[in-house]
Amino acid sequence: MNDLEFMDRAENLLKAVETSCDRINDQTLADIDSQRVGSMVTLVFSNKSQIVINLQKPLHEIWLAAKSGGYHYKFDNKQWLDTKGQGEFFANLSRCASEQAGCLLVLNS
Repeated sequence: MNDLEFMDRAENLLKAVETSCDRINDQTLADIDSQRVGSMVTLVFSNKSQIVINLQKPLHEIWLAAKSGGYHYKFDNKQWLDTKGQGEFFANLSRCASEQAGCLLVLNS
């Protein structure tokens, strides 16, 4: 993947995260404050815990930092997968967000 392809795919992922947060806020009592600065999105939950998603352009990776740990994702021609075999980005984001919000949340592309 070249730099332009990475940026297109990564931008689509960040937009999907923001759209998922808007949908969750509209459809549930969960209150996720989604803040974007450049190539970083910070999700702030009502208990003030945070999840940070940012792009690592030189590595063509997306990094996710949550209370449960830090995760690195690369695109495998279909989806963003954890570089250490820990699963797909949106499945892991949903798990981390659910843990931090204290209720089941589904974020997707």
